[in-house]
Amino acid sequence: MRIKIARLLMIIVVLVNLAVLHHIWKLLSYHESKTLNSSVKLNLVKNNSRKHFLNNRNVTIVLRDIEFFENNVAETIESLQNIFPRLKILIVVDSLPYPPLNLKRNDSQDVKMINLQVQLHTSAEKRNPLFHIRTKYVLFLPDSVHISTTELLLTMLSEVDKHPHNIISVPSSNSMSAACLQIFLSVKEWTLQYNHVDEDVCDSVTGRQALLLEADILRMLPEPFMIPFPEAIYIQSSAKKLKVRLLRSTMLRDGRALFQSPHAQWKLQQLTQARRAHMFRTLGIKKVVRETGSVEWYGCNRDIPRCFGSVVGDMPQYLWEDKWTPPCCLAGLRRTARHVFEHLEASGVRYWLEGGSLLGAMRAGDILPWDYDVDVGIYRDDVPRCSWLVRAQSTSVVDDHGFVWEKATEGDFYRVQLSRVNHLHVDLFPFYERNGTMTKDSWFPTHKQDREFPAHFLHPLASLQFVGRLVSVPNNIRDFLELKFGPGAVENPEYPDHSKLRFPRKPAFGEAVVQVDYDY
Repeated sequence: MRIKIARLLMIIVVLVNLAVLHHIWKLLSYHESKTLNSSVKLNLVKNNSRKHFLNNRNVTIVLRDIEFFENNVAETIESLQNIFPRLKILIVVDSLPYPPLNLKRNDSQDVKMINLQVQLHTSAEKRNPLFHIRTKYVLFLPDSVHISTTELLLTMLSEVDKHPHNIISVPSSNSMSAACLQIFLSVKEWTLQYNHVDEDVCDSVTGRQALLLEADILRMLPEPFMIPFPEAIYIQSSAKKLKVRLLRSTMLRDGRALFQSPHAQWKLQQLTQARRAHMFRTLGIKKVVRETGSVEWYGCNRDIPRCFGSVVGDMPQYLWEDKWTPPCCLAGLRRTARHVFEHLEASGVRYWLEGGSLLGAMRAGDILPWDYDVDVGIYRDDVPRCSWLVRAQSTSVVDDHGFVWEKATEGDFYRVQLSRVNHLHVDLFPFYERNGTMTKDSWFPTHKQDREFPAHFLHPLASLQFVGRLVSVPNNIRDFLELKFGPGAVENPEYPDHSKLRFPRKPAFGEAVVQVDYDY
């Protein structure tokens, strides 16, 4: 009997334990199921949110960098529509494509071509791509790229959300060496300089790439759709102090390779050079220093007229625009001045720097960064020693190096110009001694520095660095300049009649120090 009772109790204990274990198992299963369902639901919410974001057309895709003579626009658009069927695509061109782009008919109007060329039947508003962009973001894509998933765009959107007002750049698979560049832009000096930076946040990125940015950034820029693209947009965004973030961890997949033949490459190179020259001239940039150190000039040279016209009231046009002398003009002036000094010295003509040119030499060993000519005094008795000055007395003459020597029409002095076409010049004023004073026969009443001076400043002549060489100057330069311009002339530079400028102010002393470029 006792054995039966013990067995019964054991069975009851086992059953109770099984019941407890079953209950625990059910509780654990329920908790795990609830956790999994929450995770699935969260992922579904995220995915739906992403799809909702894209389906609500928060991004406009723009194709800008397209060549009519060879392109892959049709395949590029088809691949985009497979991934982004609801996003609007704009093709921005400078003229009606010829040969015509082989695009499929699209009745949904999700693909639209914007022709920037002036047409009588199209309003200025509708020719402006910004009129057709109603989204928060714009994605610029190069021709002949494929995007296989939405993850690329979502990654870029995530980055721009983290760093608002930044431009997000993703290189293509053919741009493995995409580099970040820093841009130094000086509107006043008409110059642009690129430097390499070992960072992923910079001012410009090289190579083929996709750009994602807020549409409001485009509205801030003066010419957001200028070509070559994206070089033009980076120059404009750097002027607004905007930064670019290069995403090296992700990459565009390139489609069919373009411009493989030598002729196509030559044609693309010619177009790019022409567009780049137009871009720099439009943006008012005359000198570009590449990250390699090479220098490109987009201003005047001796074969075309100088960058500014006639000077009225001693104030050149560029000062009225709150800029300094274009660097190409400074380079032309240096070249002309060195040529004149060499000829004067070879002929035995005694000379010295005068006026603002001497001020520039004293401050920085160069032409004042806002000056438009070079002033030189010579002994009138030495004129017969220089054959070019003798010939210039009766007619304008071009020397063996293409420089023009002539008698000035404004008074009794000589002028040497860079060329027949480019009138950047050096003025040579003939002085003679009378009763211990250096004087001349014609004066400029509006030039306060144009006055007589004691002859002892030239006995003896001294020398000073100017435009990359030693030149003759008066002795006791400071006293000479203060006699001409007044006390403190060296430390307190002044623009000519700065009271008439749109932005009247005196330049700081440090502003007179400029980087000299002697390799024009």
